[in-house]
Amino acid sequence: MDLSAVLALYDRDMREGAQPDGPDARIERVGRVVRQVSSAQGWNGVLWSDLDEASADAAIAEQIAHYSVPGRAFEWKLYGHDLPVDLGQRLRAAGFTAESEETLMIGEVADLPLDAAPPEDIRFLPVTDEVGVHLVADVHKKAFGTDSSRLRHQLLTRLTEDPDSVVAIVALDGDTPVSAARMELVPGARFAGLWGGGTVEGWRGRGIYRALVAQRARAALDRGYRYLQVDVSGRSRPILERLGFQPLTTTTPYIYLP
Repeated sequence: MDLSAVLALYDRDMREGAQPDGPDARIERVGRVVRQVSSAQGWNGVLWSDLDEASADAAIAEQIAHYSVPGRAFEWKLYGHDLPVDLGQRLRAAGFTAESEETLMIGEVADLPLDAAPPEDIRFLPVTDEVGVHLVADVHKKAFGTDSSRLRHQLLTRLTEDPDSVVAIVALDGDTPVSAARMELVPGARFAGLWGGGTVEGWRGRGIYRALVAQRARAALDRGYRYLQVDVSGRSRPILERLGFQPLTTTTPYIYLP
């Protein structure tokens, strides 16, 4: 895989050419910045920028002013190759708070193992309705220890209004939800995004995460996507590397609270 070429393609497809991630969102292209504007329950933030030392501070100030009108918190998703090289420092100086750095990893679907099955006592349930959404949100809260209300709203909205844009799966041990994951699909793009992938403590280390990746990879292949992309922490990266994913760049969320 030519990683430089794939990174350029990713920037073009998923960032500069971004599409809204839900029915209540829109993409705005202002100068050398691409941002998403959504409801308070959706994701608001900067997806792409092409800035230099002379233009960066003004562009940052413009985004703050734009999102402050409705009083929206927003994220500037900074990638490791974004310019200027001190853009992260400039964001912090403007009042943003950096969250943990993650690695953007890419796998070519045709080269990924697609035959990984869940453990014998685990069954996978496709999520198609509100009941399944609540199961996914409950797993997310237990696995990551974070509020799942936004996820609940976004997933239910997509399944209701644009069901072809998302594939969601919950893993059950009997009737107990123990893991969940989703895949977000952008029409016309070559990348399908893996999100979630959380397993409740006590069920980790049994191959559920690997099987969920394989399940979504098969779905991506069936739909004609060439690549899978995922932002990962240090815990998930070794699993994905063993599956054939490669690191492309880093990504750091910078959060601004009005």
